[in-house]
Amino acid sequence: MAQKPTRDIFGIIFKNFWNSLRPRQFRGNYIGEDYFGNKYFEIPANPAIGKRKSSRWFEPADKDAFDQELTAEWEAWLRGRREEPPTREELVKNLQIMDMKKRNAAELDATYAKAKDEKAMPKQVEGQTIGTFPKYKDYEFIPGRDPPENK
Repeated sequence: MAQKPTRDIFGIIFKNFWNSLRPRQFRGNYIGEDYFGNKYFEIPANPAIGKRKSSRWFEPADKDAFDQELTAEWEAWLRGRREEPPTREELVKNLQIMDMKKRNAAELDATYAKAKDEKAMPKQVEGQTIGTFPKYKDYEFIPGRDPPENK
């Protein structure tokens, strides 16, 4: 016959204290690696000890790189926007799509680059440089002073 749950406060306190002495997991489980060489780890959630959310992190390939690049799929997994880590097939497929888009953009840029250069604005307008306001004879240059005399 199963033991009935205890209702006495000292039993509950002792049980919680005893459970708190159990060793916890400090090293994460290896989950995967991306094509940059970053390794991803996770300590799963354990509601029995009050840990409702899993801990996820990565170790960069270059330990000194503070601005390490991450793939979008792994970043979504790290931030908890997706439950399952990305598969190698998914990463390869998305990398191929990214390369195809880069090639298409380069082709379009090469095709339309000449037309864009012909329609470009002139670098300098006669009498003024780019970035200054136009000067008209009818308006004053300094507020409060008379407009310059027409010569």
